[in-house]
Amino acid sequence: MKIIITTIILVIAQYSFGQQKEILIIGTMHTVPKIVKNSYKPLLKYAKKYHPEAIYVERVRSTDTISLNYYYKSFLKKSNSLKSVFQLDNDRFKKLIVLNLENFNKEDFNFMAKSFLVMRDKANYYYYKYLKKFGAEGSKKPLRNENGDLTSKLAISLNIKYIYSMDDQQSNKEYHIAWKKCIKLGAKNGDNIINKKLNKKDYNSSIIPAILGRLGKHTNKPKSLNRKHLLNSFRYVSKSSSSCSNATKYWDERNVRMAQNIAEQVIEKPFFKNIVIVGAGHVIGIKQELEKKHPEIKIKLIYELK
Repeated sequence: MKIIITTIILVIAQYSFGQQKEILIIGTMHTVPKIVKNSYKPLLKYAKKYHPEAIYVERVRSTDTISLNYYYKSFLKKSNSLKSVFQLDNDRFKKLIVLNLENFNKEDFNFMAKSFLVMRDKANYYYYKYLKKFGAEGSKKPLRNENGDLTSKLAISLNIKYIYSMDDQQSNKEYHIAWKKCIKLGAKNGDNIINKKLNKKDYNSSIIPAILGRLGKHTNKPKSLNRKHLLNSFRYVSKSSSSCSNATKYWDERNVRMAQNIAEQVIEKPFFKNIVIVGAGHVIGIKQELEKKHPEIKIKLIYELK
């Protein structure tokens, strides 16, 4: 009910003042090989040019105990262990969260990292660990993953002190079970041949862009995003089975919940320009769900930017 009322208010505000909330979704490659270690530079350039007010990343929210207990058990253990020896100083936290990053010292970054660890906020825990290690200028060398080379550097450039989480791992166990069963069936009925052809096409088409330093841009092209969507959701399968259907179901359900996590926060927060940094295989599903359920929010992809 709260979300519906907030959405109505948002629509009225947009109609009255001519300002619409929007989300730019960037698909990532997660970790890239050393030979293409600078692949995130073009995506960082696009992200900076967009100049978002808020950043959303593929991390589980601190309130999602189901996902945390399934996927982040070691992180929870570390968090619980720190609680017994670390006292969260709310006054200090409130002062630092509004301070410019350039005015932080190493101990401030360390304090914030520990605070977010106690709060079970993995996205900001790793962000402040990054800041503690590399400072407010960030790493000079590429770390070959979106967290270090895209999210953290973007947040630093915009003096952002808090990163929003939007991932959901609640049905990933079931998804991986169905995935394995579907692949096993595919070895017998020929569907794995389709899988291999799609993967080969995806790989071959990325070689030249990767050599030219454009892997990130290539990954966010319509054909690349669609291939990853087909592969991850098992929509390439030609022989129907309950296992493959379940894999599609669980993948779609995860995207639905991720889109919901994004929309709820975007609607609630005052920011108009938002950026979502997520694995490329999720982009199509999240975009479709957001456009279906939240037409009041404008959704953009990298290839649509000028």
